[in-house]
Amino acid sequence: MRPGRGRRLVRVGPVSAQVDLRAAACTALALGALLVLAGWGLTLGRFPIPAGDLVRALVGRGDRETAFILLELRLPRILTAAMVGAMLAMSGTIFQGLLRNPLVSPDIVGVNAGATLAAVFWIVHRLPAAGLPAAAFLGALAAAGTIYVLTWRGRIDPMRLILVGIGVGALLNAGTGWLLVRYSIYQVSEAVLWMSGSVYASDWQDVGVLAAGLAVLAPAGAALMGPLRVLQLGELSARGLGMPVERTWLALTAVGCALSGLAVSVAGPVGFVAFAVPHFARMLVGALPSPEFYLFSGALGALLVLAADLFAQHALPVSLPVGVVTAALGGPYFLFLLYRTSVRR
Repeated sequence: MRPGRGRRLVRVGPVSAQVDLRAAACTALALGALLVLAGWGLTLGRFPIPAGDLVRALVGRGDRETAFILLELRLPRILTAAMVGAMLAMSGTIFQGLLRNPLVSPDIVGVNAGATLAAVFWIVHRLPAAGLPAAAFLGALAAAGTIYVLTWRGRIDPMRLILVGIGVGALLNAGTGWLLVRYSIYQVSEAVLWMSGSVYASDWQDVGVLAAGLAVLAPAGAALMGPLRVLQLGELSARGLGMPVERTWLALTAVGCALSGLAVSVAGPVGFVAFAVPHFARMLVGALPSPEFYLFSGALGALLVLAADLFAQHALPVSLPVGVVTAALGGPYFLFLLYRTSVRR
């Protein structure tokens, strides 16, 4: 089979695959920019660190104070921001491709609402902080499972899933609102900060959880991009080609929910990243899902959230949660998409 336009057949020993060269090149550029931005971010703060001291501290030859600031305060936060952005963007790529709708994302179809309700319940009841990520993750999975069961009618209809997800999300958000007004301001203040989406006080435990999840879910999602392309031909066509549609749907939904749930469990609901980043990726490299496109979306998401967090920390008179900045960027972009869609019609 000849490679499609913009793709090249790459062979390594007995294994061969078609590679989207443009997406692969853009991914490399995005990762390079991410590395530069992360290095620059390590030097910023109330205690500026010159590049030479930064390198010495990273290789274990710096003084104790500099090493503590870099390795215990700044580096975990930078790594957390980058991985949260990557996971949210990958999740948005899966959901938008699976539902064949560019205006959906995990926070729109109710998955993140489940994580938020579970996390707020955990916080207002003063339960152990170490269990908060697990509680939020389980809340996201419970919401996804509920939506899937309510949608199933012998098969999964994308439009029905979106409508059910919006309804379930509204109910879960109502439950979160009830918790916020039911308890005192002293109990809910921490929950409100978490709900704004923040990577403040991230530590190596958060980095370990996200890294382990990303190591499993990123390859799994990339491997499912081929079946996703087949699903976009329509259910009848996919069945005609011998694809197990329900199992493929379930696998893609599980990976997308796990990516979003893990990210939200650590950083809270960082808004509009899962929605907006796949749009940027499509504008740059095209619309067809592929492993290269999926990874490029992840790299763009990491770059966006890290840049937004550095901006929120250092470019404003007061430090803000990263979710406030991403929402401020995502809102106008959403209106722009609606305007462009209406003009085309």
